Amino acid sequence: MAVDARQLRADTPGCTTELVHFNNAGASLMPQPVIEAVERHWAEEIMSGGYEAAERRARELQATYEVTARLVGGAADEIAFFDNATRAWQAAFHAIGWSPGDELITGQSEYNSNMIAFRHAEASLGISVLLVPDTLDGIVDVDALESMISSRTRLIAISHMPTNDGLINPAREIGMAARRHKVPFLLDACQSVGQMPIDVKALGCTMLSATGRKYLRGPRGTGFLWVDRSALDALRPHALDIQSARWTEVDRFELAAGAQRFELWERNVAAQLGLGAACRYALEIGLENIWDRVSDLATQMRGMLGELPGITVQDRGLEKSGIVTFFHDSVPAETLVRDLRQRFGINTSLSNTQLTRRALRKQGVKTLVRASVHAYNTADEINRLRKALAVLTAGQENNTKLNAGQIA
Repeated sequence: MAVDARQLRADTPGCTTELVHFNNAGASLMPQPVIEAVERHWAEEIMSGGYEAAERRARELQATYEVTARLVGGAADEIAFFDNATRAWQAAFHAIGWSPGDELITGQSEYNSNMIAFRHAEASLGISVLLVPDTLDGIVDVDALESMISSRTRLIAISHMPTNDGLINPAREIGMAARRHKVPFLLDACQSVGQMPIDVKALGCTMLSATGRKYLRGPRGTGFLWVDRSALDALRPHALDIQSARWTEVDRFELAAGAQRFELWERNVAAQLGLGAACRYALEIGLENIWDRVSDLATQMRGMLGELPGITVQDRGLEKSGIVTFFHDSVPAETLVRDLRQRFGINTSLSNTQLTRRALRKQGVKTLVRASVHAYNTADEINRLRKALAVLTAGQENNTKLNAGQIA
């Protein structure tokens, strides 16, 4: 079933203006059901108090675990909520219980936030970080990865969709290799959850972290972690409180039964309810339908960019995501991102070496324009981007007569 783009846009207040939002890999525009869920609970907290409002929404809060689990093919007791995806990812990473001499395997295009955590653990805990080579297509070389697994390998950690490369790493094949060698597999799915169908069992990951604000279209300040129930007892949560554990005697405690052992008690209840609404909204549309439309729009955008003089599309991979990255021969990416937003009302973002430092440096590229499409975007908006780029890359940077209204 095809996506009804007109309905998606009608559901999205941000689409009712001249704005063109191609920064969905950063933070998507929220649909009305998400906005209403957040605003309704904030209003309740304002009028009756935070604890009291949360008590009234206890059943709805529990339902957020169920719908989030359904989104990724897991069970409700395998979900833990966090205030962001980085916190969720860190909870999983540090639960390994690292010892000096342990080895971690990761990819060349790993998100720099994760890479910083790896290098920090290398320096402070004495672990070794092994980088898997890419194939000629830019994805993780699974055969090479499997050959690197040893008795000292404690974790494989890979980003499903790198933040600025357009590619999709072969998570299912990596999961199969991890299972063959009984090594935990942590999948950073921040860009893929909400963009494409995800089934944690089919992917073979042990843990999956994701954010609410990107393709899932939830509020900022939300994230979650899925943990395979069968792996829980082998993991060691690095922070505990009254949510993740409970007292059993005067000086003893026991961990929560499921993935909630990774949570902390205090949270933004309104944002969690909004995240649940975002999951329901995506499921109602259908992840397969969203993915089909995102793929089609991204293909259109890459084709359009490839026809513009001086533009190079940077994306690699056998299968490509809705993240489209490019640069111009002479106009800096920083200038394009700024002028697209300020002069033409088109949101894109700047990808630089602070995001996936190793991959970009290896290719000799310092900055890229990232234009990421979602299902509510349109071919007309892609055409507006084409017209704007034609102006900005034709030596007309100082032509202030053309603006968003004149290229629509």
